[in-house]
Amino acid sequence: MAGATVKPTPLLKDELDIVIPTIRNLDFLEMWRPFFEPYHLIIVQDGDPSKIIEVPEGFDYELYNRNDINRILGPKASCISFKDSACRCFGYMVSKKKYIYTIDDDCFVAKDPSGKDINALEQHIKNLLCPSTPHFFNTLYDPYREGADFVRGYPFSLREGVPTAVSHGLWLNIPDYDAPTQLVKPRERNTRYVDAVLTIPKGTIFPMCGMNLAFDRDLIGPAMYFGLMGDGQPIGRYDDMWAGWCTKVICDHLGLGVKTGLPYIWHSKASNPFVNLKKEYKGIFWQEEIIPFFQSVNLSKECTTVQHCYIELAKQVKDKLSQVDPYFTKLADAMVTWIEAWDELNPSGDDSAKPVNGTAK
Repeated sequence: MAGATVKPTPLLKDELDIVIPTIRNLDFLEMWRPFFEPYHLIIVQDGDPSKIIEVPEGFDYELYNRNDINRILGPKASCISFKDSACRCFGYMVSKKKYIYTIDDDCFVAKDPSGKDINALEQHIKNLLCPSTPHFFNTLYDPYREGADFVRGYPFSLREGVPTAVSHGLWLNIPDYDAPTQLVKPRERNTRYVDAVLTIPKGTIFPMCGMNLAFDRDLIGPAMYFGLMGDGQPIGRYDDMWAGWCTKVICDHLGLGVKTGLPYIWHSKASNPFVNLKKEYKGIFWQEEIIPFFQSVNLSKECTTVQHCYIELAKQVKDKLSQVDPYFTKLADAMVTWIEAWDELNPSGDDSAKPVNGTAK
């Protein structure tokens, strides 16, 4: 037909899954339809498996509830959290795609300062497809973005960068605060749009938020375990934090990069700070010992795959953090179970079980 416009093929259309944890109907997908409809969705239903989750027509998806998780993993299903958004990591495990984007169901399309809708997924893909610079900080931020470059004094030997494993996006409106900060600043909203993408330097860990996150599953997938949270556990709301701490230590060891900054989503609603405080209470104290642990972790040179790194990290968690609380013994065991389950569903042909560029330090 004359004059018809041909829509460009979406980036990585057949190489990326979108993982969404939920307990409710997914009406929010209507807002994301222009950006998400071409992609395959993996929906992980938390809570009551008998509840019917409505998904808008036109989306290509598979949906897993707790019964499915138990059926697929058998006894190893114990490593997947219940009644907590940490269940999303089951979607990472069953995916067969190279890339994962995960988003919460209360995250809407944000607008940039010009009023244009932000295609968060497209920006994440751009972040992942460009190298990271963890070994030397560039004061113009991401040197690979259009309009930027390496500044004077940046070593030419480091300008090739390293593969990017993780793209960590941010949020407008409701910021990702802990319960004490929510209580002190109940009306605070994030209105600042910062047009920047940064590589988090090697040796620096960070608080990773799972509500707007993308990663290269082949490079780092087995490390993206969101821990034991929710029902029957003494802690909640530290699932993505735990995954972020583990992932960053392993990325540093294997010579991979982690980016943070763009893209933004619109975080639509604040969770109850009193409920959050009950979930976070122990974690607020524990993190003062957990973070120094991760800052001092040293993985052996024999650890050349993500799985090897993660198993060794689990051993160190058991050895060092079990004295903080017996919960960490249980968590360390679950970390091993997670890797066993991952390997069962992703046999050795999977790239994540192979050495990463031979760059282990």
